[in-house]
Amino acid sequence: MLQAIMTEPGKIKFEDVDIPKISDDEVLIKVIRIGICGSDIHVYHGKHPYTSYPVIQGHEFSGIVTKLGKNVDDFKEGDKVVVQPQEFCGDCYPCRHNDYHICDNLKVMGFQTGGAAKEYFKVHKSKILKIPDKMSYDKGAIVEPLAVACHALGRSDIDLNGKNILVLGAGTIGNLVAQSAKAQGAKKVIITDLSEYRLELAHECGIDVAVDGSEADLSQVIKEEFGPDKADLILECVGAQSTITQAVKNARKGSDVIVVGVYPEEAKVDLGLVQDRELRLIGTLMYKEEDYKKAIELLSENKIATESLITDYFDFKDYQKAYEHIEEQGDKAVKVMIKVAEK
Repeated sequence: MLQAIMTEPGKIKFEDVDIPKISDDEVLIKVIRIGICGSDIHVYHGKHPYTSYPVIQGHEFSGIVTKLGKNVDDFKEGDKVVVQPQEFCGDCYPCRHNDYHICDNLKVMGFQTGGAAKEYFKVHKSKILKIPDKMSYDKGAIVEPLAVACHALGRSDIDLNGKNILVLGAGTIGNLVAQSAKAQGAKKVIITDLSEYRLELAHECGIDVAVDGSEADLSQVIKEEFGPDKADLILECVGAQSTITQAVKNARKGSDVIVVGVYPEEAKVDLGLVQDRELRLIGTLMYKEEDYKKAIELLSENKIATESLITDYFDFKDYQKAYEHIEEQGDKAVKVMIKVAEK
C-alpha cells in the first residue's frame, strides 16, 4: 500500500509498504477521505510546536472496515467508520476522571503519532465509531472538526435553546461552531470574520448575521441584533489578540467566553474586565466520544451544511499539490479533501 510521509516542512513523499497486520483488538480500515485542517497546515509550514518530522498526517478521516481482530465484535466488514485520534495514558488525573482528551501524556494521530495518510490504517477498536450507511464519506471526514465544535459549545453550562450566540471567526471551526449552535436551538447567531468569502459562505450555511470585523462596530451590531442583553455566549475561534480582546470587551456581565482558537503566541487579556464583570474564560480542547456521537447525529439529520464547506478535492498522490493550492487560494480554500479511494 501507499503511505504519504511529510519528511520535513513543505515536503511529502510516498512509500510503498506492507498493509499493516492487526492484533486481536484492532480493526483494519480502508481510508477513503482525509480532511486537511489548520493544524495540518501548521505542520506543513514547520510551525506546529508539538510535531517533529518525519510524520504521517491524517487525523480527520473516514473509511470502511476491511478486517477485524478476533476480539472485535461491535463492528463488521463493510461498516463505514470514523476514528477518535487521541492516544492517552489512562493513568494521569484527567484520564482517571474521564477527561482523556486532556491527558497529561496526550498524543494525537497525525502529529505525535502516525496518522491515516495511507491506503489502509489499523487502529484499536475502542477508538472507532460507526457512521450511518447512508452518510457520505465526505460527511464522515467532517465528523472530527464538528466534534470540536460540539465540545466547545458544551464547555458552557447554558442551554443553547433560544439563546443568542456570538462566534468570532468564520473559518471551518468557527463556521461549524455557528452551525452547531443553530442546530441545537440557538435563537440567533452572529459570526464575524475579515474574509468576505467566508462571511458569504456562513450565510450560505444558514448563519443569521455575518459581520466584517474590520468595518463594523461590533458592540453596535450586538445591540442591534441581540438587544440590550447582548450575547448569551461568545466563542473565540480565531486565536488572535484582536478577537480575544473583542470577546472580553463585548461580553455581558456574568457570561461565558469560550476560547476555541489556537494561539500561536501569548495573548493579553484585560483581567480587570474579567474580574469586574465576573466573566468566565473557558478553554476547550478537542472532544470526547459523546461529542463525536453528537456530531454524527447532527450530520445524519442533515442539520449541518457541508457541501459549501468542502471547496476542493485532491487525489491521494497529489497530497502536496493540495497544500500548494491552499497557499495559493488563501481564505477561499476552506475544507480541502484528499480522495484516498473512491470506496
